[in-house]
Amino acid sequence: MRFEGTAAYVADKDLMIAVNAAIALERPLLVKGEPGTGKTELARQIAAALNLDLIEWNVKSTTKAQQGLYEYDAVSRLRDSQLGDARFNEIRNYIKPGKLWNAFTADQKVVLLIDEIDKADIEFPNDLLQELDRNEFFVYETGETIQAVHRPIVIITSNNEKELPDAFLRRCFFHYIKFPDVDTLTRIVEVHYPGIKKNLVRAALTQFYEIREVAGLKKKPSTSEALDWIRLLVADDVAPEDLRADPKNALPKLHGALLKNEQDVHLFERLAFMARRQG
Repeated sequence: MRFEGTAAYVADKDLMIAVNAAIALERPLLVKGEPGTGKTELARQIAAALNLDLIEWNVKSTTKAQQGLYEYDAVSRLRDSQLGDARFNEIRNYIKPGKLWNAFTADQKVVLLIDEIDKADIEFPNDLLQELDRNEFFVYETGETIQAVHRPIVIITSNNEKELPDAFLRRCFFHYIKFPDVDTLTRIVEVHYPGIKKNLVRAALTQFYEIREVAGLKKKPSTSEALDWIRLLVADDVAPEDLRADPKNALPKLHGALLKNEQDVHLFERLAFMARRQG
């Protein structure tokens, strides 16, 4: 069982080595990188390439580790007991399996995506240490142990918003997805937009990387934003030479796809003002 990329996802050699190493070690693969570099999509493409089902657990700031195991609805059980509902007699009626439960009890090996683990409380990864390490957990309400029938391929993504505990990191295989260079991003664009004009891609990516290098930029545009921007350029039939039609206007065409806050827009407006004064 080896991952060698897909036609819809450009994976470099180091990334494929990391995925296959995590599969061989049966360890979670912790993937970090800038937002928009394809971390979440990686799990989907691994599932597609290996012909496995994908179970996604999207972590939020309020997510607790227990929710990934199961949730016990004590309130509903109390209400049913007061109403004389026969369901009250079976506690399993009030236990809702979580994403890990579903992954552990699946009929075949699955890919389990724990997406953006750094969004949750710092205790979240610590609370999953034993479950991910042993691939089992105990259900206190029923006294049963849920053990993985087939050890899932676990992909964990992080945007590096907070440090993860050392004990958690020791149990993972780590890979950082670097921001793609111009050749790799060109291949990514061609995968998403087959047959696109090469001169437009060349001109657009040249300007895109120049924007990312502007000093003082609060949020650098990501790979996904580059794809959105190029899609708009194609839809508006923008010619490559028109991308720099006005050298005194520092704001790129359709800049709303690339600049996502007012500070960065003002930065480019100031650069344009300075260019006009020098002109």
